[in-house]
Amino acid sequence: MALLLALSPAPDAESLLPALGLLSHSIRRHPLDPGHLVSLPEADALLVDARTDLVAARTACRLLRTAGTETPVILIVTEGGLSAVAADWGFGDVILTTAGPAEIDARLRLAMSRTGDDEPARVQASGITIDEQSYSARLHGRPLDLTYKEFQLLHFLATHPSRVFTREQLLSDVWGYDYFGGTRTVDVHVRRLRAKLGEAEQIIGTVRNVGYRFNLQDDDHRAVD
Repeated sequence: MALLLALSPAPDAESLLPALGLLSHSIRRHPLDPGHLVSLPEADALLVDARTDLVAARTACRLLRTAGTETPVILIVTEGGLSAVAADWGFGDVILTTAGPAEIDARLRLAMSRTGDDEPARVQASGITIDEQSYSARLHGRPLDLTYKEFQLLHFLATHPSRVFTREQLLSDVWGYDYFGGTRTVDVHVRRLRAKLGEAEQIIGTVRNVGYRFNLQDDDHRAVD
């Protein structure tokens, strides 16, 4: 059983994740405002409430990262708010408010299994540097302002360089098997990702009538700040 600390403006911590009540974990509420984040009670994981105030949640995540907390930080967000979540907030994982008990339990278990002694996982290819620890990505040292889903898409493709994925495979592996949107979603996110890559947009290659892949470039070893 894990002790969870819900950083939330709501008085009812149990409302943060309704399905959590079906599990044996214990949850306590703590104010979300910055003044109360300096000293936190001990907990196995921190649940940051982003259901109604994304700005406050972003501020809280960044403060926790700056403070160097080793406790896993998990963002709790609605389906509608997911598109506004950015990779540079500094959280460890995201859980939708509608998640079922099995998914919640698995995500908590995986988040808590990561130790602070582990080296931050980094992916470097084609001038792209991806830091999984901070959910940030750079192109030749320039920070990329990516949404959470754009970051996930870039990370997935970069960790499987030169491999071609169909739109259906990307929907399954990046969006999840329970996503009900169509493959058009993949095309939209690829287009937005390429726009942010600018002149390096060719890194995300199109294989006609098949799907997309991450193209390896000759300057993979170019220095990154």
